[in-house]
Amino acid sequence: MPASPAGSGAAAAAAAAFARPKQVRAGVLDIGYAETGPTDGPVVVCLHGWPYDIHSFAEAAPLLAAEGYRVIVPYLRGHGTTRFRSARTVRNAQQAAIALDVLDLMDALGIGTAVLAGFDWGSRTADIIAALWPRRVKALVSVSGYLITDRAAQQRPLPAAAEHTWWYQYYFATERGRLAMEDRDHRRELCRLVWDTVSPTWAFDDATYERTAAAFDNPDYAAIVIHNYRWRLGLADGERRYDAIEARLAARPAITVPTVTLDPERDPFTAPGDGSSYRDMFTGRYLHRTLRGIGHNLPQEAPEAFAQAVVDADRL
Repeated sequence: MPASPAGSGAAAAAAAAFARPKQVRAGVLDIGYAETGPTDGPVVVCLHGWPYDIHSFAEAAPLLAAEGYRVIVPYLRGHGTTRFRSARTVRNAQQAAIALDVLDLMDALGIGTAVLAGFDWGSRTADIIAALWPRRVKALVSVSGYLITDRAAQQRPLPAAAEHTWWYQYYFATERGRLAMEDRDHRRELCRLVWDTVSPTWAFDDATYERTAAAFDNPDYAAIVIHNYRWRLGLADGERRYDAIEARLAARPAITVPTVTLDPERDPFTAPGDGSSYRDMFTGRYLHRTLRGIGHNLPQEAPEAFAQAVVDADRL
């Protein structure tokens, strides 16, 4: 895929879309999202992770728009301009709730099916929708493969090096960690450290980080992040209304839709074996690639490769 020139119409339109996100009421949220590309094009929904925001796709989006895609990039709950519509809604970040947010967004925008593409929380969310609602997913791009949370497995210890990589998950299990996430300065310092350690070869500048860190000032950010990681470890309850979905996810459902999985080589979370550890979870048409020298924030570190994966998944 040729890179989109910085001054092209697609790049300029994407820059404007990311600078002034739209808003739509969807389920329990008023969701902020960037949209670029032709309004009648096939839809790609790009989903970010933590601690990131929609700008992980700021360079990939114009490449996809230039290929004729309508690109939708939402802020997940607790991020950026996305807001809860009611103060009474539980600030819940269990995986089922976030997946239903994306389905609600698609419904609100009149999108029946889309290519879903994400990393980190975004991969998990896309994987869930592809597994449980495959008719809504034309194709899937999942960075780091099959990321649906297995809460039972979360109770078992990992090798020491892997546990060390997850240090912030355990920090967030403490009151001290919660207070750090509620403090703007501590929060930004912590998230910057995560960027540095999980993307060791990415030479981002202060302006790039600050552009994303603005999304962390959402009033529900700390509550959402803390609940997400505590829920995974079994230290916080979910909501009963999601129990049936979580039971289906606990059964480790296979993903049948056409899929491209991407492994970032320099991401400390990337499992060894070049995708072999999760290969059997994808039973449809399938491609796998490992991106050498790339870290955790793959869409922003390697936007051309990410955009090409979307096009290739769509053509499987």
